[in-house]
Amino acid sequence: MLSSEIIAQIKRMVGEGRCFDGEVERLCYAFDSSLESQLNRWIPDLVVQPQNRDQIVAIMKLANEYRIPVVPRGAGTGQCCGAIAHRGGIVMDMSLMNKILRYDLENLQVVVQPGIVHAELNQALAQHGFFFPPDPGSTKMCTLGGMIAFNSSGMRAVKYGTTKNYVLGLEVVLPTGEVIVTGGQRSRALKSVAGYDLTSLFVGSEGTLGIITAVRLKVLPIPEKRGLVVAFFDNLEASGEAVIQVFKSRLSPSAIEILDRSAIKAAVKYKPELVLPDVEAMLLFEVDGSPPGVAYEAQNIARVCENFASKVEWTDDPERLGQLWAARSVVGAAAGQIKEGATRVYIGEDICVPIYRVPEALRRIQQIGEKYGITIVTYGHIGDGNLHAAPIINTYDSSEIERARKVGDEIHRLALELEGTTTGEHGVGLTRAAYMEEELGLSLEIMRRLKKALDPLNILNPGVDLQ
Repeated sequence: MLSSEIIAQIKRMVGEGRCFDGEVERLCYAFDSSLESQLNRWIPDLVVQPQNRDQIVAIMKLANEYRIPVVPRGAGTGQCCGAIAHRGGIVMDMSLMNKILRYDLENLQVVVQPGIVHAELNQALAQHGFFFPPDPGSTKMCTLGGMIAFNSSGMRAVKYGTTKNYVLGLEVVLPTGEVIVTGGQRSRALKSVAGYDLTSLFVGSEGTLGIITAVRLKVLPIPEKRGLVVAFFDNLEASGEAVIQVFKSRLSPSAIEILDRSAIKAAVKYKPELVLPDVEAMLLFEVDGSPPGVAYEAQNIARVCENFASKVEWTDDPERLGQLWAARSVVGAAAGQIKEGATRVYIGEDICVPIYRVPEALRRIQQIGEKYGITIVTYGHIGDGNLHAAPIINTYDSSEIERARKVGDEIHRLALELEGTTTGEHGVGLTRAAYMEEELGLSLEIMRRLKKALDPLNILNPGVDLQ
């Protein structure tokens, strides 16, 4: 527990109204979306909401002096126990640092604070004809700082890449309270090879190396048109082959999503007006660009899919496009309602495998569910092999919880067996730390050395990723 003297010092730093030591307020920060956080009560000793970099510098100097753990946190939408104070200490809520600091659109970039919400950033950019391409499902809640900390991506990663592809530079407060700027102190350039790529070091570091206080971000012009191809398949293998053949045909969808039979059933139960066929898989190919280019790509993707699918449809009509996307957009919420008295839990939910092995992974995930008597709804970004398995359990049933944990373990080990990774976009956190030795090998030891070099007292998000 923190002493009353230290709490008083921090209250003077950030203001009485931005520092919370009451049990109820602290309890609100004890959870994210992960099952493990729900089963444990890792309550921080203190929650602070800094409003500027100088406040963060002062807090980190104090924390470093007294070896107080500090966990930076955005919106708390994470799914891997990556921003939970499981060793106590301070949770630093960055949500009040949420401004766009500078538009530099003639140079395809903006400078923002880490607390800005993804959807709100894109709404502001859209007024100028630009957008930030990564497209996480939690767009209306997640913050840029969290996206950078976990290198988030989403549906459009197959064409546009992940968050790291758009981070040009960062202002970071180190565990000692020192401040660095990566990517060039005054740079407005879109690329640089001056020195080590420290920007990339902090992207995906899950709050273990420093606290991001400003981001120089690359943005792109909004595509003029969007189109969508929807294809239904009587067997999973055919859906995988269709994706491979689309790529071999030199076509470049902006997103390729898959729903297996379990996800289709969940979507229909949640929204019966969808009227989807009972098939093993459903693929959605999004294309974007100029109107002629969208029509060309969509028509050719449809032709490829006709060789494998039982039914294919494409459209560039905005209203119909929204109708066809509906099944994918509701499946996350729908999954939790497929079984009465149960809910979706996040465990083993983020594996990524080679594209050609996606059908095999989908079948084996269902087999794992059957083995333990756990219903699993599966969908994901087949364009880059990223699958989201959603176990559905009664969280008041200790037996189901234990079986769900075994399901998560087998899904993670399946990913490694299939030459993939235990996490494609949600991060390591606490939930996947046990698999890092096997997945990373000697590289893990190098990461530990980097952590020790930047945070020798191990006060920033201790225990996450590496320990």
